[in-house]
Amino acid sequence: MTPKNVLNYSYYPGCSLHASGKEYDESTRELFKSLGIGLREVPEWLCCGATPAHNVDELLSLSLCAKNLELADGVEGDLAVACAACFSRLKTAQHKLEGNEEKKQQVEYALDAPLHLEKPVKHLLEILAKDYGLERLEEAVRKPLAGMKVACYYGCLLTRPPEVPELDCTEAPTIMERVIGAAGAEAVSWSHRLECCGANFTLSRPGVVLQLSGEILASARRAGAECIMVACPLCHANLDIRQKEIEEASGEIYNMPVFYMTQLLALAAGVSPSRLGLESMIVSPLGLLKEKQLI
Repeated sequence: MTPKNVLNYSYYPGCSLHASGKEYDESTRELFKSLGIGLREVPEWLCCGATPAHNVDELLSLSLCAKNLELADGVEGDLAVACAACFSRLKTAQHKLEGNEEKKQQVEYALDAPLHLEKPVKHLLEILAKDYGLERLEEAVRKPLAGMKVACYYGCLLTRPPEVPELDCTEAPTIMERVIGAAGAEAVSWSHRLECCGANFTLSRPGVVLQLSGEILASARRAGAECIMVACPLCHANLDIRQKEIEEASGEIYNMPVFYMTQLLALAAGVSPSRLGLESMIVSPLGLLKEKQLI
């Protein structure tokens, strides 16, 4: 029998974590391995539809998510999700289908299969803060992030709308701060932690992204942050990949490393930096990490 204190999860990485956000996937696997948390990737998972699908065809969006939930049903454990957008879409599908018999029948007809909506969908933050626990997380730290000032960036989707993710308080969440605090870092208080970065406008209206993401970077710097921590590949792309463009457009120099939460936590847990995709970051974190004696 599996001991009660051993945690095992099915794992939905989503498209970005197998492509542009692969360092999020790599660091998630390394962190969970170091903590003794089991992850088993859902076989033959599909794109969740992300932001575009539900704006174009709600039935398609719900069906994509329902199919992924069906596939996950055959894998042991609650469904662990890293990407904030994937987390939002899967939770939204559960919320809408559980309360609407007509939509449920439509999706079952589209899939030609009964729905499987019972499996809990959990963001990595919930698993670390609640299932694993902050006390155990603190005990697992080998290299405390002491002296590192981190701006925890939630963005649009982790806690909104309030009736869907149920991750933390919608307007005043603290789960990111509590998790990174357990690793020894100092979470700064700042104004833009829930503001939109521009999201999918990154291709269609890049000017909007430069403005909104620039305001986020400026807010983090005003608060004294040395880096930003995110839990979304798209937020990471807008704040990291576009940071040089933002600097050119605004005339401001930020040089603000943008980490995935699992990169920082894995560093604190003693995982080798070479296994966390740090070299993929456009704004190099190496100077900051050397200063904090983490590498």
